Amino acid sequence: SGKGVLTAPFRLLKTNRLGVILTFAVYKRDLPLNATPTERIQATDGYLGGVFDIESLVEKLLQQLASKQTILVNVLDTTNQSYPISMYGSNASNDGLEHVSLLNFGDPFRKHELRCRFKQKPPWPWFGLTTSIGILVIALLVGHIFHATVNRIAKVEDDCHKMMELKKQAEAADVAKSQFLATVSHEIRTPMNGVLGMLHMLMDTDLDVTQLDYVRTAQASGKALVALINEVLDQAKIKSGKLELEEVQFDLRAILDDVLSLFSGKSQDKGVELAVYISDQVPQMLIGDPGRFRQIIINLMGNSIKFTEKGHILVTVHLVEEVIDSIEVETESSSENTLSGFPVADRRQSWKGFRTFSQEGFIHPFSHSINLIVSVEDTGEGIPLEAQSRVFTPFMQVGPSISRTHGGTGIGLSISKCLVNLMKGEIGFVSIPKIGSTFTFTAIFTSGSSSSKKYKSQQINKMSNSVSSEFYGMRALVMDPRPVRAKVSKYQIRRLGIHVEVVSQWKQGLSSICRGSNAINMVIIEQEVWDKYLNNSTLFFDTLEKIDYGTPPKVFLLSNSISSSGANISTGVCNMTVIPKPLRSSMLAAALQRTMGVGNKGNPCNGQLPSLSLRNLLLGRKILIVDDNNVNLKVAAGAMKKYGADVVSATRGIEAIELLTPPHQFDACFMDIQMPEMDGFEATRRIRDMEHNINNRIHHGELSVEAYNNVSNWHVSILAMTADVIQATREECLRRGMDGYVSKPFEAEQLYREVSRFFQ
Repeated sequence: SGKGVLTAPFRLLKTNRLGVILTFAVYKRDLPLNATPTERIQATDGYLGGVFDIESLVEKLLQQLASKQTILVNVLDTTNQSYPISMYGSNASNDGLEHVSLLNFGDPFRKHELRCRFKQKPPWPWFGLTTSIGILVIALLVGHIFHATVNRIAKVEDDCHKMMELKKQAEAADVAKSQFLATVSHEIRTPMNGVLGMLHMLMDTDLDVTQLDYVRTAQASGKALVALINEVLDQAKIKSGKLELEEVQFDLRAILDDVLSLFSGKSQDKGVELAVYISDQVPQMLIGDPGRFRQIIINLMGNSIKFTEKGHILVTVHLVEEVIDSIEVETESSSENTLSGFPVADRRQSWKGFRTFSQEGFIHPFSHSINLIVSVEDTGEGIPLEAQSRVFTPFMQVGPSISRTHGGTGIGLSISKCLVNLMKGEIGFVSIPKIGSTFTFTAIFTSGSSSSKKYKSQQINKMSNSVSSEFYGMRALVMDPRPVRAKVSKYQIRRLGIHVEVVSQWKQGLSSICRGSNAINMVIIEQEVWDKYLNNSTLFFDTLEKIDYGTPPKVFLLSNSISSSGANISTGVCNMTVIPKPLRSSMLAAALQRTMGVGNKGNPCNGQLPSLSLRNLLLGRKILIVDDNNVNLKVAAGAMKKYGADVVSATRGIEAIELLTPPHQFDACFMDIQMPEMDGFEATRRIRDMEHNINNRIHHGELSVEAYNNVSNWHVSILAMTADVIQATREECLRRGMDGYVSKPFEAEQLYREVSRFFQ
């Protein structure tokens, strides 16, 4: 009916007095006054009711109207005239004058009466008038109470509608913010792609040393700007909950080799020793998101490089089970057992409070899960105690002077923490001012050996796998007095299949060589040993020359010095090859190949592998590049032509449709997403529809396969080429009919990773 409903009187639980409940319906939307019962039922969202203690209510009102005459009041529920229900007052019979008034509580289906009389003789008429007025006031007050209740219900409904409107506005604002970030990303990265691309092409021209230095500086600055843009966009994606992890197979050791290469120049410039150690128990192949894992390592190592002026930076990777079984694995707080001899912050304190270590017995969440624990240890400035609580707060730095001295935005650690959480891990740190900091995080991956066919493999830095077989069976002697540093060297050398023996003193090593029980093919000397004991001594090399059996072992020097990197040091008797740090399997293998005379000494370095592989893949391929920006067209076309591709350019989506109408000779198409008139997604949709239509007509015999170059199933590989790193995810591109995407600015490794999936 749209009106209130009043219950029959009943005893209240607490006071045992008579009371009633007034109930109103609450509707989801506004209804007209003439709404039908069916419409009201359908629009009902719930009910709102109030409990009224009738006895207390009436007594309070009567106290305000009290006079010399005592008034007896009875309130009756007369819905059933034959059996009225007394809600208030006594049931004693009355022979005197009685006044009866009807009460309306808002329920049209229930009837109530208010009966009033004097306890003594009937008062004078003027007194009866006063009583009637009092009763009227009571009725008005009761009505006011119910009216206020109705108004309150209406206000609650209005507030509910306003909250729904605000929710819609907030959702619309979130969408608008994402679109704004995508647009800003595209508009900034598009010219940056042109700048970096042209600089890359300029580096391939004939430049003198000064010009090349200028170009490299400009390119490094541009890449730093792109990295900053990526960090801000990552933070935006994290806040909007749109950051997702990939599930691909990758080589953990190759990832860390790649990161070492990235920071090797900075560490050599500062004279800081940089090293990585991965436990033998960590599987070679894992399944997870290598890009985001690499991003965490880069953020942590980048901070360490930034704040470390002397000593070392050491990255260690173990299984959590190793650390649980032996809590002191690979760590001591004394300076005697560190990489560089400088004291460090005990990394055991960095994982203090991790849930993983508080459980009794670690249990994997699923059968092939690999729980890694990664520590990044440095001997830098350390973090002041008062600033340690805000380390993971976005855009917060240790102090105002930090950004002026070292640069940065203060969001790297915040992003790293979010990525670690997505990997079902934890992150913590320990830092001692003037000593250094150690950051540790855990992450859960899946073993790559169990489902290698299910996941695609990411090829990064595989050179060590192809050359390591050339060193199988060889033996190396490492001279290093520091156990941690010797263990790192042993780890890198063993990756090439070489048996390694470690000695702490050069005389002990010389004794081992002279015994001759196992022929030593190479002697690897740490620079500290060379500087202290062997620099001015010919005894060591004279002894090597006098070995009676076989060929004397080759001698290598491990050095942090840039000036001696890759050089040969002549001692008058023997030449010694210098291997620069940080040690990486690819560089170590190249140095050993040149000196030992094994394998292909002309092998390119790791950085050239993608270029040669791209040339093999793209040579003679006909590629269509579609972009509305002429600078980007030049950059992309120049990159493709550099690797031997036959490039055709188009500036509009409609041109791409015309060029890719079967039959055609194109092997692939790189399509920009954001273009005027017709964007890349719409152009791709029309191309796929056209291919599908032609394929169906060929299969049904409506078209001759000979007229279409004897191809019965047309499908050209289309890759998105965009500067939008928020919306242009691989899943979105695949959903729109594309086969993959490359983000601007792109480089040889990224092109190789995408192109290799289509060209063999």
